Amino acid sequence: MADASALMEIDGDAPASSRPNKGKIALASDPKSVPWVEKYRPQSLADVAAHRDIIDTIDRLTSENRLPHLLLYGPPGTGKTSTILAVARKLYGMQYKNMILELNASDDRGIDVVRQQIQDFASARSLSFGPKSTVKLVLLDEADAMTKDAQFALRRVIEKHTKSTRFALICNHVNKIIPALQSRCTRFRFAPLDSSNIRERMEHVIKAEGLDVTESGLTALVRLSSGDMRKALNILQSTHMASQHVTDEAVYLCTGNPMPKDIEQIAYWLLNESFTDAFRYISDVKMRKGLALIDIVREVTMFVFKINMPSDIRVKLINDLADIEYRLCFACNDKLQLGSLISTFTNARCTLVAAAK
Repeated sequence: MADASALMEIDGDAPASSRPNKGKIALASDPKSVPWVEKYRPQSLADVAAHRDIIDTIDRLTSENRLPHLLLYGPPGTGKTSTILAVARKLYGMQYKNMILELNASDDRGIDVVRQQIQDFASARSLSFGPKSTVKLVLLDEADAMTKDAQFALRRVIEKHTKSTRFALICNHVNKIIPALQSRCTRFRFAPLDSSNIRERMEHVIKAEGLDVTESGLTALVRLSSGDMRKALNILQSTHMASQHVTDEAVYLCTGNPMPKDIEQIAYWLLNESFTDAFRYISDVKMRKGLALIDIVREVTMFVFKINMPSDIRVKLINDLADIEYRLCFACNDKLQLGSLISTFTNARCTLVAAAK
């Protein structure tokens, strides 16, 4: 990455990229029809909700015209794409759509795309009224979906066009990016957002939209988002569309997640009732409230960490719950897995009783 720190001269005119992509959708004439994920997407680096150390570093590199090739990785909804689009706006102003080529998982990610579309965009000369050409930006969203052959081909393209083009790779799983590509980029990890950052952003959206959201409803939103800002905004918008008064019950009902009080009741049955009674009670709650068994297993697993029990029993219980969740991910029979869930807690209860004696 010898040329990565080359100075960049930016001016307005450049060849247009013809492909519409994520983060660049045109706003509809009716503002109410715009998804809040796009409506409230950060427009500048200062607007990005968290990761101030990373944002300040990228901002400084951009201001000094020393932006290297970037590899941003981490869970979804943590601000990776928004950060790069904010960088593009800072570099190119209103012309940023014409100066970047953005490809994501909806596009063909094979070697032909690298050899043709990316190669053509990177090698094309930018229109410039000055003696120096304008540096362009290639944004590869969800780069971990690229084939290995395409990644190897991209390695050579990056080396060849470093003087005229910067590459920004975004992915969820950095281990799926070949080491040769990783070594050519400056890596930044975007961790799940802190609950305080999500709460602050939700309060801003609630105020801007004039929503009626209770404190318990906001807490439920933050909890269910699991550090994913995109998920939090989608839940808030869908809940508001279903109910004008956003409470915790409305949030859980809209998402289909079990409420904390339901999990406490299910955990009580698992730890105290007989196999037959527990099976009947839990099946009834599942049917009546439309709960998915995999959601129950995940929430019960978190509840197990709060229960006071010997560590060896807790370890065995968590391991068995992980096996049940794994089987449910492959669409195994719900009734069989519910029986396995109850059996796991029955065995743990018998072990606790034996240890007490």
